[in-house]
Amino acid sequence: MVEEINVKYITDKVKEVEEEVGKAIIGQKEIIRQVIIAILTGGNVLLEGSPGLGKTQLVKTLSKVMDLSFSRIQFTPDLMPADVVGTNIIVKDEKGNGVFQFQKGPIFSHLVLADEINRATPKTQSALLEAMQEHTVTVGNYTYKLEEPFMVLATQNPIEMEGTYPLPEAQLDRFLFKLQVPFPNLEELKGIIGVTITNTSTELNKVIDGEEILRIRALLKEVPIAKAVEEYALKVVLATHPEYEKCPEVTKKYIRFGASPRAAQAIISTAKVRAVMEGRFNVAFDDIKYVAYPALRHRFFLNFDAMADGVTTEKILEDILESQLQ
Repeated sequence: MVEEINVKYITDKVKEVEEEVGKAIIGQKEIIRQVIIAILTGGNVLLEGSPGLGKTQLVKTLSKVMDLSFSRIQFTPDLMPADVVGTNIIVKDEKGNGVFQFQKGPIFSHLVLADEINRATPKTQSALLEAMQEHTVTVGNYTYKLEEPFMVLATQNPIEMEGTYPLPEAQLDRFLFKLQVPFPNLEELKGIIGVTITNTSTELNKVIDGEEILRIRALLKEVPIAKAVEEYALKVVLATHPEYEKCPEVTKKYIRFGASPRAAQAIISTAKVRAVMEGRFNVAFDDIKYVAYPALRHRFFLNFDAMADGVTTEKILEDILESQLQ
């Protein structure tokens, strides 16, 4: 049994991280909070938003505040799998004989930013799958373990679809959260200008490190969840399937394929983190509702009727969450 969670310590530590990140990132408070939830859960994040919204800056800032190594991979159509994971090169040993030596790729970092992931070919995109799911990389006959904590934060641009390769369902399912980065409001825009076009540079302090993140992760898994709350999370996932007898009418009408069992794992594990971040040692229905949107929005797929009627994923999720409370 893991030692009892010190809820106040984790809550205070998260607030400290949020405040430190807020020095360099203006606004985007919900996005920052949800990325921290993903890091403390140990899952990958897909960030979707227009160019210039600070997605790359957010990941860089988090790596500094959390004292984690950072690498950025710019995904382009000519990027090869070896450019991501690394490759074997021939070097001469002490006797002058040629031997293979593994040259590590940029995937060997704690935080890996896969920038514009949908610009690379499916072959290169799939090179990330093993790393994202197993936290290992296989090259030739050897499997290399990635250093923990490890996570991929991928970005994609929703408005520029020319020359892109949409992520397949199996790869989308590997992302714990899909976050939609909003455009800043007037006050936030003023703050961004104030920070970015002056001579003053922002000094960021280290608040937490990788070892402490791993320890907090282990503790967070011990957060209890009541049977009724857990059942609600599972019913929400089942309600994304049109064939489920208790699904709402909106599911039958607009959803083509429902979410996988990974969705249930994602909701329950992240709801535990969110509960502690809110200062509670138990998961509430509100925690399930909060994490359901980022955990589910990329895991079920709409049919043509939904597109024709202009029905959004968010509206369908809202109806599903309400229907399963009854």
